[in-house]
Amino acid sequence: MNRLPPFALMVFLVAASLAAAAKPNIVFILADDLGYGDIQCLNPARGKIKTPHLDKLAGQGMTFTDAHSGSSVCTPTRYGLLTGRYAWRTRLQKGVLDGGNDEPLIAEDRLTVAGLLKQQGYTTACIGKWHLGFQSDAAPNKPNKKQGMGRGGLPPQSRIIGGPTTRGFDLFWGCSNARTMASLIEGDRVVESLPPVEMLPRLTRRAVDYLSGKHDQPFFLYVPLTSPHTPILPAPEWQGKSGLGAYADFVMQTDATVGRILAALDENGLAENTLMIFSADNGCSPQADVKSLEKQGHHASAQYRGYKADIWDGGHRVPFLVRWPGHVKAGSTSNATLCLGDFMATAADVVGTPLPESAAPDSVSFLPALKGQNIPAGREAIVHHSINGQFAIRQGSWKLCFCAGSGGWGTPDDGEAARQGLPAAQLYDLATDPGETTNLIAQHPAEAARLAALLESYIARGRSTSGPVQENDVEVKLPRLPVK
Repeated sequence: MNRLPPFALMVFLVAASLAAAAKPNIVFILADDLGYGDIQCLNPARGKIKTPHLDKLAGQGMTFTDAHSGSSVCTPTRYGLLTGRYAWRTRLQKGVLDGGNDEPLIAEDRLTVAGLLKQQGYTTACIGKWHLGFQSDAAPNKPNKKQGMGRGGLPPQSRIIGGPTTRGFDLFWGCSNARTMASLIEGDRVVESLPPVEMLPRLTRRAVDYLSGKHDQPFFLYVPLTSPHTPILPAPEWQGKSGLGAYADFVMQTDATVGRILAALDENGLAENTLMIFSADNGCSPQADVKSLEKQGHHASAQYRGYKADIWDGGHRVPFLVRWPGHVKAGSTSNATLCLGDFMATAADVVGTPLPESAAPDSVSFLPALKGQNIPAGREAIVHHSINGQFAIRQGSWKLCFCAGSGGWGTPDDGEAARQGLPAAQLYDLATDPGETTNLIAQHPAEAARLAALLESYIARGRSTSGPVQENDVEVKLPRLPVK
């Protein structure tokens, strides 16, 4: 075995240390069902919930005002975030996974952002809610009304198969989804059954403990929170804090969790070399009692129409805050249009490695935007998707929705819109109508047809970026527009 002489060995170790230092740690916190307007600094005129830690984070970095989740519901957004691929290219054409005992949505051979970063010398951890499917050697418990939402899941000592540690993560500590929060999983085992109200505090402590540990390599920490999703269970010390109801209390507790993680980065000397991102998987859920909140002056979607599940912007326009000392200007704002699926191409750009041609076919790096530059032409448009599987495509200020109604839970839903005789598709100019109130489909049929053809090409090519044609996992059908 050849050995380096002492001086050469010292040079090698210093070079390796400098190379490792050049790669930033990456922390991505993903809130669950948090509306764009739930963060005070993003919605000062129509927001009433205090979010001091998120406001501080925005002041320390860059706020993106036109960021979108890949879907208006949970599972498909998480798929896109970790793979850089729209989830409607998979078998999941609408809705979400059940969370009890599902075949993993991410194929075993598909590269994830965690797998990519592992190849670049990162340690990777997922602490929080997975909701991308795994199977088990045990049958899941069935929750009942007396137990309440979140009391289902797998019994302790159950083994999970095809979970996060098989999709690029070295460590997993968390749960599957809201209906199964009682099952606390570590690695590939259910280790404990706990009351759902304890899940967010436990996740917070575990994330802080991770950051307080020894890190000889750069790390990627993905923290998909369980809040403020239903069941809306603020901890006792947060109950009544907002004066606006339980949901607002839970948002404040979520903000405090972000504050704890930011403090842990500071306390452990990690903040200066950490790329920190905060976002949400979709808009606020109507189950947060949004009508009551609106009566009290709080509009969780800010000026945008709709909520979680809908094809309108309230369903998928999400907060997106980025802090990276020395790289991102503090207190800056970007109006660049981006999707959470762009994280994978951005991560590859940050660490200086090319993506394989087969990976992340719908991902465009927003690293130039972080540097205050325009994002180069890598994507012509962005695609939105609702809980019912309805599509929309956005290019510039034009947005075309392939449905008559909300595409989800909002009013009117598609059936009601059809009964009202509304047009079968919607076209909006968001530059003049960000609230999507005036349907221009009749006035601009050529624009609608052009956008429809663009989306058809994205479906047919298996990708929305340049590169070799890819295959969708299943046939993807797009409704034909009644315009030419």
